[in-house]
Amino acid sequence: MTTHTVGVIMNGVTGRMGLNQHLRRSLYAIMQEGGVKLSDNETIMPRPLLVGRNRAKLEAISAEFDGLPWTTDLGHALASPDYSIYFDAQTTDRRAAAVRQAIAAGKHVYCEKPVASDLETALDLDRLAKKAGVKHGVVQDKLWLPGLLKLQTLRDLGFFGRILSVRGEFGYWVFEGDTVPAQRPSWNYRKEDGGGIIIDMLCHWRYVLDNLFGAVRAVSCTGATHIPERRDESGKPYHCTADDSAYATFELEGGIVAHFNSSWCVRVRRDDLLTIQVDGTKGSAVAGLRHCWMQHYGGTPRPVWNPDIESPLNYFDGWQKVPEQDTFDNAFKRQWELFLRHVVKDEPFRWGLMEGAKGVQLAEKGLESWRARRWVEVPELGVRG
Repeated sequence: MTTHTVGVIMNGVTGRMGLNQHLRRSLYAIMQEGGVKLSDNETIMPRPLLVGRNRAKLEAISAEFDGLPWTTDLGHALASPDYSIYFDAQTTDRRAAAVRQAIAAGKHVYCEKPVASDLETALDLDRLAKKAGVKHGVVQDKLWLPGLLKLQTLRDLGFFGRILSVRGEFGYWVFEGDTVPAQRPSWNYRKEDGGGIIIDMLCHWRYVLDNLFGAVRAVSCTGATHIPERRDESGKPYHCTADDSAYATFELEGGIVAHFNSSWCVRVRRDDLLTIQVDGTKGSAVAGLRHCWMQHYGGTPRPVWNPDIESPLNYFDGWQKVPEQDTFDNAFKRQWELFLRHVVKDEPFRWGLMEGAKGVQLAEKGLESWRARRWVEVPELGVRG
């Protein structure tokens, strides 16, 4: 058995995403399974080094995961030849400087999004990585969600016919922290700390739309800060300076119109925290995080508008659940496995820093649209990959 041991510096693992999705459910899960299996006699085994600023948190996380090594000194970690990958899940405002430092140290880079707070910085990171000859990737987790994979299968089968529109609803009520504890970190609601739902979620919608439906060509976006004051982790009130809701319409290549509502100030009365409806000439489908329902042209009811009587139709009838034709692993874990294979075996990996820059570009254009109160064109940045 040949085992490729790959050292991974995990910076920001004390945060919610870094700990839960990237350490607990991805790299540690891979380790518990015996590594990424390449063949019957070859595997890749990740070896994490935990990095953060809080010693107490790092010690506790290390103890939970069988004594994984940790440090508060990023420079020392990057200087070690035992670790070839640098992963960043810090807050957005800290990411670019650390990624630059990692590239300068010759490390392959994999990072959360947004990759930077502005497009110029994001493009510079891509240039630096390519010049240094290091491999690089950006987390684009929603592409591996079971519900979206089922949508992709329907698209590939030609189920929709010509796709007309895409509608997305995302979000939930994030408590203010006074009577009920908040379930998201306070920095998310402070612009000066890298917060804001437009910079956060339009990065997601960019790769979802580009990969599943068509390249984004223009955006019209309105943001809002619906909740002006919240309480931080210590219970202290603070003024919210970042947008907590975004209402965006996108023009896609091929004439498809997409609209996504994203909000931390909405109560959920739909199938899931994220639902995406796709309507086409031959059929429609609605996907959540894990499940997907479809309605073909031949099964479409013929409603007639009459507000004076109860509708004779139950509009949930007539939708067929897409069957489970595959097994689905954690979306973050699946992309981690692909990136590890990319580093060790040089297998293709097309979700690099340029793809992350495209997300930042769309967020910037969304903010520009909000300020100017008009449609904004989204020019093509570069060749994918």
